[in-house]
Amino acid sequence: MSGRKSAGDRGEAEVARYLRKKGYILLASQWRCRFGELDLVARDKRGTVCFVEVKLRSAGAIALPREFVDARKQERLRTAAAAYLSTHDMDAPARFDVAEVYAENDGALRVEYLENAFE
Repeated sequence: MSGRKSAGDRGEAEVARYLRKKGYILLASQWRCRFGELDLVARDKRGTVCFVEVKLRSAGAIALPREFVDARKQERLRTAAAAYLSTHDMDAPARFDVAEVYAENDGALRVEYLENAFE
């Protein structure tokens, strides 16, 4: 496993813990289809299906993690989310969130969670 993949998995695991603490139910992790991958899929307390894009950056990175979820990435996520909802025969409100995970110099991870990051 590459260092980048391992770090990404660690970031996703940290966001999954964060969501569970907030009362979310995790529905899927690293869900793949022909249109791409959804990092995390969860249901919040109100029943909204949340498609969570996780972005990990180390301290001192040159840009905010959310800046890497550009229009092209958003379109791929929308298409994969539609496939997920269809595959699982789900008819529920949905939204797209971005979880920014910052790797601190001491090795700790800090999560900044952005609900409704894009339409």
